[in-house]
Amino acid sequence: MKKLVSSVLAASMVLSLAACGSTASTDTASSEAASEAASTAATTEAAGEGSGAYTGTPIKIGGIGPVTGGAAIYGQAVKNAEELAVKEINAANGSDVFEWKFEDDEHDAEKSVNAYNTLKDWGLQVLAGPVTTTPSIAVAAETANDNLFMLTPSASATTVIESGDNVFQICFTDPNQGVASADYIADNKLGTKVGVIYDSSDAYSSGIYEKFKAEAETKGLEIVTAEAFTADNKSDLSTQVAKCQQAGADLVFLPIYYQEASQILIAANKSGYEPTFFGCDGMDGILTIEGFDTSLAEGLMLLTPFAADAQDEKTQAFVAAYKEAYGDTPNQFAADAYDVVYAVYQAALAAGVNGDMDASDICDALKAQFTSMSFDGLTGDSMTWDASGAVSKAPKAVVIKDGAYAAM
Repeated sequence: MKKLVSSVLAASMVLSLAACGSTASTDTASSEAASEAASTAATTEAAGEGSGAYTGTPIKIGGIGPVTGGAAIYGQAVKNAEELAVKEINAANGSDVFEWKFEDDEHDAEKSVNAYNTLKDWGLQVLAGPVTTTPSIAVAAETANDNLFMLTPSASATTVIESGDNVFQICFTDPNQGVASADYIADNKLGTKVGVIYDSSDAYSSGIYEKFKAEAETKGLEIVTAEAFTADNKSDLSTQVAKCQQAGADLVFLPIYYQEASQILIAANKSGYEPTFFGCDGMDGILTIEGFDTSLAEGLMLLTPFAADAQDEKTQAFVAAYKEAYGDTPNQFAADAYDVVYAVYQAALAAGVNGDMDASDICDALKAQFTSMSFDGLTGDSMTWDASGAVSKAPKAVVIKDGAYAAM
């Protein structure tokens, strides 16, 4: 059954090419063709034969991210999902489309550049990464110099894609998260007096906060206090929590990572402070912190492009395959990484890319595809990219309920 599901998923990427840039008059025909071909792909896979959509030399696709250190929960999820996607695509095709290799950067910019150079020595042709923002900024500059295609699953700062026209994101940009968060809070009347706790030394956190602040003003949200911390003074965030409480904030916006957020929830609990807490994609992972009382996160809301409990067939197939392979429930970083590989696959097929090509020629071909195609993935339908490399897709919100993420 797993092979059948994988075959259909891979086939759907091939078939979506017909829909890219199509007019309304061809949508029905394309949909019918996609359904028929997906069924055929499942049948041929059951018979032990692949779709054979790709017949060239395997393309060398590499990933970079932290699989050790404090941000390992992000990097390991990305590594797992990339591996899963590559195995599915290769199996469904009947021969290898991709060769894949992943390097640990420990969420360190210098080590990430070293990892990139290691992958280049291996023969890297497409980069699916890095995972976190600061390393991605450093590596993006290198890929721009090399004209090597880079698609990051989760490095969301706009500075990442400002390095060159070869750099793309499949995650929301930080400004988009800030704007979308303010809109969601205001539109759903989640709070009237808003406190913010953010990391002023971090591009991800401060970038989201600045856009949130601007959008909050237009939406009539009152920010009663904004409390900053830095990487050098984040061991105790009780002061920031106390100031939000003193200001009367009934909602606290946390555009930060889950490690610091757990400290804030602990401090709020100790002081009897019970506002609504609302975060962004960096919050994903808070339920997996060793020794953390996850009941403190009950009711925490966050914007995310993916909810593992969503009932659509595509999500459930991915979650089942991921659990079977890795014994864990995938988070949004895994879902974004899975989409990265499938998006590259779709673009490579459409462009006629193969592993015999020079990495720079592959890059030019993929750039042309990504700026003109539409991609349906786990983290969004009809995703498109502009010339800057930024993705357009609709955000979703989840809430932690009974110790798990639940779609809102």
